[in-house]
Formats: sequence, structure tokens, C-alpha cells
Amino acid sequence: MKTVLVTGGIGSGKSVVCDFLRSRGVPVYDSDSMTKSLYERNPELVRLLENTFRRKLVRKDGGFDRAKLSKIIFSSKRALDKLEAIVHPSVLEDFLSWREKAELPSPFPFGGESFVCMESAIALSKPIFNATFDKVVVVTAPEELRIKRVLSRNPSLSREDVLKRIASQEAIDFSLADCVIVNDSGLSELYERSEEAFSTLF
Repeated sequence: MKTVLVTGGIGSGKSVVCDFLRSRGVPVYDSDSMTKSLYERNPELVRLLENTFRRKLVRKDGGFDRAKLSKIIFSSKRALDKLEAIVHPSVLEDFLSWREKAELPSPFPFGGESFVCMESAIALSKPIFNATFDKVVVVTAPEELRIKRVLSRNPSLSREDVLKRIASQEAIDFSLADCVIVNDSGLSELYERSEEAFSTLF
């Protein structure tokens, strides 16, 4: 089954594009939310993380303490590398299992070959995922517009907070993109551009 990676930086609008795909019946694997759920449904993964970081990561109520993990990995690049070496193989395995079970709409809304999507901000820069997708769609927008979007949905953040988050993300290599969707206008324009992009991928 063909797979399309939909990627882009924070505030670019990749999640809106993926919501558009879902509305057309295309299965979308949201890497962020699925990774978070892995911590809850994969106790072996949690045990491995606890052994690696020598910290208790399960709260008294039985839930996974993502806040504590965040403090650990943001403390050093080495800690983040260790986390990714443990978590990314689990995410890849989970995605492949999900893809096997994905139900595609018939007829397929974009013509040509059918596909599923993986939504991820980082997969393009992680070699472990390279063989997972057949096409890459990058969603992008001017930085000031991205900042405005993030602030509007996260009022507790400051402009400086958003700039730090943008800076913390690895730059996207646009030369690897099969298609670029520029999200610098309204929602209807984004949908039109998305329709055109996904109709010409395969």
C-alpha cells in the first residue's frame, strides 16, 4: 500500500491538511498522538524507558508521566537521542501494523493509486522511517504567520516560546519533497491546494 508523508513545522498547517484528508476518507496516522498512546498501551516500552533513564515514569494513578519524560529529554541532546533510539522503532512497528489494517475508501477520492498518510514533523529527517513512505508532501507557511497561528491556539505561550519551538525543530529539506503546499491564505484556498496536490501525486 502506498504511503504519503505529510510533514511541516509547527504552525505550518499540516494537521489541517490531514484533517482535510480524513474528511475525504483517507486514513491518516498521527505520529504525535499515536506515540503518546504507545506510552499507555505498551508497558514493555515504558519499562525500557524507566530502565534507560533510571526514573519512575508511571504515576500513582497508573498513567504515564509525560511531563517527567519531557524534563529528562530536554535536559540534554544525549537523552533525546536515547529516547528516539527506543521509541522510534516502536512507532515504526505500530505504524506498519496500523497500515496493514487501514481501510481505504472506494472509489479513492484523489484518483490514481490509493494511499494512506503518516503525519509527522520529524520523520523526514529520521533514517529509520526512510523506507516507510513513497511520497513526501511538505506544508509550509511564512514564519510570522506560523507564530500567529500557534499563539492563537496556545494563549499561554509567548512569542519567545514559539520562536524557541520553531528553532528546536530540524530544518526541512525541501529537495526531498514531491509536493509543497504553501498555506499562506484562507482555509478554502488550503483545501483547493491540497486537492490539487494529492490528485497529482500518483
